[in-house]
Amino acid sequence: MAEGNNSDLIRGCSFLVEEHPLDMVFIPEEFSQEEKMIGDLVLKFVEGSVLPKLDGLEALEDGVMPGLLKEAGMQGLLAVDVPEQYGGMALSKAVGMLVAEKLGASGSFQVGHGAHTGIGTLPIVYFGTPEQKEKYLPKLAMGEWLGAYALTEAGSGSDAVAARAKAILSEDGTHYVLNGEKMFITNAGFADIFIVFAQVDGDKFTTFIMDKDMEGLSVGPEEKKLGIKGSSTRTLIMEDVKVPVENLLGRIGRGAAIAFNILNVGRFKLGAGAVGAAELCVMESVKYGKGRQQFKRPITDFGMIKHKIAEGAARVYAGRSMVYRTAGYIDRNIGRLDKSDEAYDNKMIDVGIREYMTECSMMKVFCSEALDYCADECVQIHGGYGYTQEYPAERFYRDSRINRIFEGTNEINRFIISGDVLKKAAKNQLPIFARAKEVVDELTSPPALDTGEAGDGFLAPEQKFIAQAKKTVLLALGTVAQEMGEKLKAPMDHEEVIALLSDMIMDVYAMESSVLRALKLQQRDDAVAAEMAGDLTRIYCNDAMNRLEIRGRETLAAVCEGDMLTTSLAGLRRVVKHTPINTVALRRKVADMLVDREIWPL
Repeated sequence: MAEGNNSDLIRGCSFLVEEHPLDMVFIPEEFSQEEKMIGDLVLKFVEGSVLPKLDGLEALEDGVMPGLLKEAGMQGLLAVDVPEQYGGMALSKAVGMLVAEKLGASGSFQVGHGAHTGIGTLPIVYFGTPEQKEKYLPKLAMGEWLGAYALTEAGSGSDAVAARAKAILSEDGTHYVLNGEKMFITNAGFADIFIVFAQVDGDKFTTFIMDKDMEGLSVGPEEKKLGIKGSSTRTLIMEDVKVPVENLLGRIGRGAAIAFNILNVGRFKLGAGAVGAAELCVMESVKYGKGRQQFKRPITDFGMIKHKIAEGAARVYAGRSMVYRTAGYIDRNIGRLDKSDEAYDNKMIDVGIREYMTECSMMKVFCSEALDYCADECVQIHGGYGYTQEYPAERFYRDSRINRIFEGTNEINRFIISGDVLKKAAKNQLPIFARAKEVVDELTSPPALDTGEAGDGFLAPEQKFIAQAKKTVLLALGTVAQEMGEKLKAPMDHEEVIALLSDMIMDVYAMESSVLRALKLQQRDDAVAAEMAGDLTRIYCNDAMNRLEIRGRETLAAVCEGDMLTTSLAGLRRVVKHTPINTVALRRKVADMLVDREIWPL
């Protein structure tokens, strides 16, 4: 498709200030038959190749993980994001998310796969020279070579650009000499290629491609981890490693741009994988609970168990809706570009990956925390058996915990979410502050006659909730900006407020994504799916409105006092006013349907 003008661009974070037509929203039910077959291929690979070797994988038996990765490469499952000219498939971001989601059932294998196909390969896809792409990508796409990503150091975890690894250009200008250590490197035990970050001239954060057989490069012993035991995690040790200048990736001093843009993709894929794993946890809970008798009844007959099942289902549905909505926006933006343009890769990063940095962080935080909820309740539903290795709930629980740590901790990603929104507002890239002023003006004026009715139609009350939720977030953003002003330039001094804003923004995106998907399902005349989606949406939106009210109060109280606080809280009460629904009955209905069918419906 030829490149369009800027008016065609769907801006990241724009959901806060505008409504996107339904035809701009992608839902997973819209995958073509061919695309669904790719998802089926992934599931077949997981069930036929990965799960039978799970014990060996978890025991870190030699050759199991790399063997599975190479087998995946032969089936094309490592080539989704690689350009066709280098042996890849160059599929849409939505299909990439589908692959990541379906790998959610593969346990530790998903970690090895993600490290190879994402952070281990994409830096070369997006930032490599033609010669680097020609040398590395065909072999990475086929699994002939396996990749890893070496960013983290003992003293620079979340503060990645503070890395102390050094790279010094040789006197003859032919190579760089690298020294330092990288820790927690996934796939380090068998990787052929490492994407490594180091400081050139002491302060120019830069990226290099390093081959495993370079002299002076070694790895430490395997880390003994809480979960994801089947993934290789080691320290990478560099002692006077000579890296040819042609292995410089990107430009000197541009390592941060490479690291953070690639991490954005990694966060997005992590979110999709977490949704797949969370769905597995919910359905494993249903399967076990249906067969577990207590007081002469299956435990799925009991209300508190129904609550756990349905709450997990609502979070999975919301997360999945968010993931594919975002993937659709990115694909739409990228589809505007001319692939023959020499600057195609840079433009693709600008309008896709970088533009949706906030949404990528939201996927990572929301979906990883949804998975933690589902895994935790899966153990609880299994009771004592959930604490034993006899059932998979124990592994689900251990494996889930890492997702809130790697690809940037959830705390760092919360900084990104509201920080990026405030930055776009300050630069007037989005009319956040103008809309916030409109909300404040509306709330400080005499109230208009409001019957409290949301109108008729499918999910009409929830659509009204979304309008209220957006006003709530705009009120909070505007008040924070007004009251804190220059203080926002030092966000780490105000972490709690930043986190509250981020949670509110995430809830709005989750609410709207859930509603939009349900509306599209209704349009498709899928009555059963639309009904289920509607019930899950009602559950999520009702509870989200309650959370927004609480977080709104906390935010305003943190930045205001006296008359300003009184006025702001009065406005908040007006905008979040809503009539709660009977979510107890809805959760029972959802849980009964899942128990009856024993398959995930959405």
